[in-house]
Amino acid sequence: MDERAKRLALVGVMLSIFLAAMESTVVATAMPRVVASLGGLDIYSWVFSGFLLTSTVTMPLWGRLSDLYGRRPVFLCGLVVFLVGSALSGLSQTMAQLIAFRMVQGLGAGSLMTVGMTVIGELFTLERRARMQGYISGVWGVASLLGPLIGGLLTDHASWRWVFYINLPFGAIAMAIIASVLVDEQARRRPVIDYTGLTLFAVGVSALLMGVLEAGRVGKWTGLDVLGLLALAALALAVFVRVERRAPEPIVPLRMFGHRMVLAGASTGFLAGMAMFGAISFVPLYLQLVSGMSATAAGMVLIPFTLGWVAMSVTSARLVLRIGYRIVVLAGMGCLTVAFVLLSRWSPALTQAVAMRDALIGGIGMGLTMVPMLIAVQSAVPRSELGMATSMIQFFRTVGGAIGLAVMGAVMAWRLGAGATQAAALHGVFVTGLLICLIALASAFLVPAGRARDLARTEVRGEPTRVGG
Repeated sequence: MDERAKRLALVGVMLSIFLAAMESTVVATAMPRVVASLGGLDIYSWVFSGFLLTSTVTMPLWGRLSDLYGRRPVFLCGLVVFLVGSALSGLSQTMAQLIAFRMVQGLGAGSLMTVGMTVIGELFTLERRARMQGYISGVWGVASLLGPLIGGLLTDHASWRWVFYINLPFGAIAMAIIASVLVDEQARRRPVIDYTGLTLFAVGVSALLMGVLEAGRVGKWTGLDVLGLLALAALALAVFVRVERRAPEPIVPLRMFGHRMVLAGASTGFLAGMAMFGAISFVPLYLQLVSGMSATAAGMVLIPFTLGWVAMSVTSARLVLRIGYRIVVLAGMGCLTVAFVLLSRWSPALTQAVAMRDALIGGIGMGLTMVPMLIAVQSAVPRSELGMATSMIQFFRTVGGAIGLAVMGAVMAWRLGAGATQAAALHGVFVTGLLICLIALASAFLVPAGRARDLARTEVRGEPTRVGG
């Protein structure tokens, strides 16, 4: 591809990722109107959970399919599914319909971030890839900030249905760009699809996430419904591993986790996501219930978190080229640990300024951790597994966040049940996050030392990594 085509492809990818990221937050401000229009207050939480479930489960599947069939057709397919789900969500007449169509939307959204990041990793050299991945993370952060505002404006001045319809024109533009300029330069042979592995993976991860979501909702892990789902997940995933070891073309090539960089990326992503995404959900709760802040003031505290993440995503992508991955990731995990030390010291006298400072440190830690590990993994695997490796990093981070939220919710419920005050119960949540951060900090030492370009030349199973593009 020539330089102009690469830049246009980047625009299409960034626009698609913006839509997927915004969809995670834009719906929240519209939900009161949705409930007033459709009813279904008792099941409305599944509008969010259903989207999370289907987008997370399909991340690795989209990534692997892009390795087998090519980036362009798989990315376009995911975008079509996302837009169909958006249109149907806007047409919903009942809450059950909205939940079902949001799950369709989530199916497509699972491809946009993972395959989009893979396209960037394939088009650009290591140096430019670092810069582009930083920009993509910036797009994600900006979309997350603008989502609630856009959702409120559309709901107040048009209709809640436009929260979904707004995706259609911009999605059509992204499709036209991707279809016209993105070319799969590598010839693709007809693959043998591992349908058994695909089914077992979908069942196992779905059961895991549903069990985790239910545990977070009820605040305990001992209910039969939770234990039953987790047992099903364990069984399905255990059989999945056995099947994948024998499959000629597995959905998830397990040999990939024998590579130290992939293992480091999966573990750090999972643990950092578990700590930060789990705890961040309880920060507004603490600020309102314990410190007595308004909902608006509590929401403002999270803005520095997002800004810190975005700024350091761009910065860290450049840093790794100069000083290597390990030092940057260790610095990020160190910032996360410091943030949780500060969170665990919060008291009822906490001020908004101090809370914003602590949130900023946490955002800096995430920015220093996530993008460098993504670049490291993309540079360390062969091109034939680039989509799978990229999607697994996103997958482990998302699953970690869901599990962290459920674990910390259970900790809070347990402490409240034992007679602790709200402040003491939430303090237990932050201490739990700190313990997870300390494990995450230790896991960062799995990241190989050395210069980024030298590590990018590491060979995996005899196939040299593609460094440039």
